[in-house]
Amino acid sequence: MIKYKLRIVCIVSMFLFTNATYPVKQYNNQNKKLNIVFIGDSITEGGGLEKPPPATASEFLTNEKAIDIHFSNQGHSGFTTLDFLPGSGDTFTAIQKAADSLRKLNDGILLFSIMIGTNDSAEEGPNGSPVSPATYRQNLQTIIDSLLSDFPGSKIIIHHPTWYSPTTYNSSRYLAAGLKRLQSYFPEIDILVTDYKTSHPGQVFTGDRDAFGFFKKNHATHFVTEHGQRGVFYLHPNNKGAKALGEFWGKAIWRTLYASNKQR
Repeated sequence: MIKYKLRIVCIVSMFLFTNATYPVKQYNNQNKKLNIVFIGDSITEGGGLEKPPPATASEFLTNEKAIDIHFSNQGHSGFTTLDFLPGSGDTFTAIQKAADSLRKLNDGILLFSIMIGTNDSAEEGPNGSPVSPATYRQNLQTIIDSLLSDFPGSKIIIHHPTWYSPTTYNSSRYLAAGLKRLQSYFPEIDILVTDYKTSHPGQVFTGDRDAFGFFKKNHATHFVTEHGQRGVFYLHPNNKGAKALGEFWGKAIWRTLYASNKQR
């Protein structure tokens, strides 16, 4: 995937690019405090966007649901599940440090919002690709087990990865086979969440399932038009798409943590 090096930070309505953590807006409702670590690839990282999806998700939860939020964007361009595995480099350590920093800001729920899989699904290019569905689930489980061990009582939401066009071929090769593989990850996520209902009840949930279909239908207006080795392709949300994706995530977080006590 295209390499982006920016991070996003937001203080009330002002957005500055950095990898620090920060508040969106403050409220006094003790039952609505939330600290979110967003984990993902370049779609989460959102380099070059006015407000990447973690910022728009947090903005939605703040403005629409009056939740006191602090968040950290731990998106990394080009990363697969292998790159997030504990012990594979500094990435997992950075996630741990971000979570520790957020917990010092308020005593709210600690949530890890995960959307990984686009690069895993590629035919060639990203680390370890193509990643089989079984290995994808195993890697996710290793990441989640470590987070649950390090941060007892935390919550984890796994969003289904978003759509990309079957012509996608930049420095990495995705194409139709990659898109098909990406969709094979969806049931693996759901199986994993079902398993955690027994081992860690009330902690691990399936998040957004709707963004994939939305972007498949609306990619011309919500994705950046890019040019690659198989012509025009659509992979990264534009500013409009980032807002939509953030709202999909925000709604899933709200629905899971506040609107219902049932696991999805």
